[in-house]
Order: sequence, then C-alpha cells, then structure tokens
Amino acid sequence: MELNLKGKVALVTGGGQGVGRAICKELAAEGVRVVVNDLFPERAGTVAKEIVKSGGEAVAAPGDITKPEAVAAMVAQGRAAFGPITILVNNAGVTPERRAKGGMPPLFIETPEREMQQTVELNVFGTMYCCRAVLPDMVAQKWGRIISIASEAGRVGEARLAAYSGAKAAIIGLTKALAKEHGRDRVTANVVVLGAVSHEGIAPGQATSPDATPETNERLAKMLNAYPAARGLGRLSRPEDVSGIVAFLASDRAAFITGQHIGASGGYAMP
Repeated sequence: MELNLKGKVALVTGGGQGVGRAICKELAAEGVRVVVNDLFPERAGTVAKEIVKSGGEAVAAPGDITKPEAVAAMVAQGRAAFGPITILVNNAGVTPERRAKGGMPPLFIETPEREMQQTVELNVFGTMYCCRAVLPDMVAQKWGRIISIASEAGRVGEARLAAYSGAKAAIIGLTKALAKEHGRDRVTANVVVLGAVSHEGIAPGQATSPDATPETNERLAKMLNAYPAARGLGRLSRPEDVSGIVAFLASDRAAFITGQHIGASGGYAMP
C-alpha cells in the first residue's frame, strides 16, 4: 500500500528504543524525515544514525518532554533541520524509574506521591506540551497527524496501575477533544492502544523480554491467556506490530479516521 508520506516531517517521543524506535524506522522507510526524541541522548542519537545509515533522514532531538522549554527547543530543532513538523507521535509513557524497578507495581495506596506525579507529568503534561508545540504549524499547513500511544490500562483500568491507568485515560480524552477542535484544519488525532509488548528495553528474564517463551517463562505462558491473538501466535506483541498501524494513521489513507482509540493488543480488551 502506497502511503505517500515521502517528505513529511515527524517527531517521535521516546523514540530511542522499543515501540518508539520501530515507529521511527518505519516512518523513515516510508520517506518521512524523523526527529527522534528520547530522554537519553545516546538512545536518540543511535536511532537517528541507524536511519541515516539505511538511507533515510533523521536528527536526534533529546529532551525531557515534561519541560515545556525542552519541548519548544526540540520542535525548533526539527523545524530548522527539516521544516514544520506535521506528524507527532506521542510515544513516551513509562518513567525510567518505573522501567528500572520492574516486577509487581504497588497498590495505589502504597504508591509514592512522586511516582504518581512523574507518571502524570510524562503521560499527560508531556503529551499536552508536545501537541501544543506542533499544532500551530499543523494549522498553518492545513494538514497534520497526532498519534498517541496509550495502554489498555487507560480503557479498562488495571489494578496496581491506578495512576498509569488514569494518565492513559486522560490521553484518550485529550485526543478526542483535539480531533473535534482541529478537524476543520485537516488535522486528525488518534490513539493506538497497546497491551504488553516485548522489546529490547525489557530486562532479560522478565515475561515481556524478547528472549522469553511460553516454554521457558511460566508467567508469560499465563499472560498469553489474556490475549486471544497471542494464544495463537505463542507470543506477545512486538514493536513492529505497532509501527505499521502508526504509519497508516499518519497517511492520507486514514484521512477520515479521527478521535479514535484503536486497540493493537491482540484482543485484550474489546470495548
């Protein structure tokens, strides 16, 4: 399917690994000029170099999206390198502290206040700051795509993930509002909703690490029962299961899809 994305400019947050990295590379393969954001400069730089080495166009724009001034700086950097950003992928969503801890998250009443604040700052305010920074150019160009990555926790709620569930639900509400406000500007806004994803950023030995199999990881074998598609495939979703959906939503093939939250979780939830 020809997506006609060549020459478009995209900003992908959290693009240094996992789903974000796959999205960056998929968009670049479609001819998109990619601004790779990540909190960690070395990650953003590595992905940008991988894209350039493969013949694409990319620039690393590391920064903390919870800081409005950092968001403004990276958007300005992308504009200077490639022109106005008209595709925004809000992918960053898990704090480094939570990722490093792994294991079973605490109950809501046991969750440290700072951890709750960080979750909301990254998912809600980070997404808002990025949307607000790129929307003026989208409106001026009369074309734009805002694609946010959320979790099924935001649609159905998850025990021990109360703050995260609430933050992801907020992204869905924000997206619907933006879709209504900017449809007149030919700007669409959608959410891709994920379940558990295996990728290189997960520590070895965990159920969601790429090296885990149902035969070697008892927890993974149990998790597969919650995902109808996973039971047939014998695996959880992978970043490449997500990146193609994002590329499609970024294209004119999806011009009439807006304000939607699209599940890519193997049937974990069917609202």
